[in-house]
This record gives sequence, structure tokens and C-alpha cells, in this order.
Amino acid sequence: MLMYRGTFKKASGELREMKFVKVKDLPPTFLTNKIKTTNNKPHALKEGQELVWDLDSNDFRIFNWLQVQGQITELDFNFDTWYNDHNTNNQQ
Repeated sequence: MLMYRGTFKKASGELREMKFVKVKDLPPTFLTNKIKTTNNKPHALKEGQELVWDLDSNDFRIFNWLQVQGQITELDFNFDTWYNDHNTNNQQ
């Protein structure tokens, strides 16, 4: 799986650096446990925005590809190892 690292300019003008995994690459069992079932319609994203899993915040976030500052780095990433390490750290 790929992990991405990039910085973009938020609507407020503040720069946001993020390490993330694209939702389409996440394991289905992980998504099933994280997505709450509601009767609400999905939120429409603006052009250039993508829903991603933020590895630092451990939550879904929006990455704005139209406001990227600098280069996007792609790194090989073992999601299972990260997930196991993260859950072990949170349970202590």
C-alpha cells in the first residue's frame, strides 16, 4: 500500500502537512469498522478534494489536491503493522 506525504493550503490560508492513505486503498474490514451507517447522503466534495485516512490524526480528513505546496511523496507502507502498533499504543 502507498502512504502519501504532502502539504496543502487550507481555505484559511494555513498550510497543512499530512501523511495519509487513500480511502480506496484501505482494507475493507478497516472501513467497515470506521464508517458509521446513517441515512444521510454522502457529502459532496469540491473539485480537487479527496477523502483520505490521516495517519497522524487517525481519522478521515480532506486533502486538497488543487492547493498542494511543493511535492507529494509516495512511500511504501504496511498498513497492518501501523494499525497493530497504533492500537497497541492506544490500549496502554
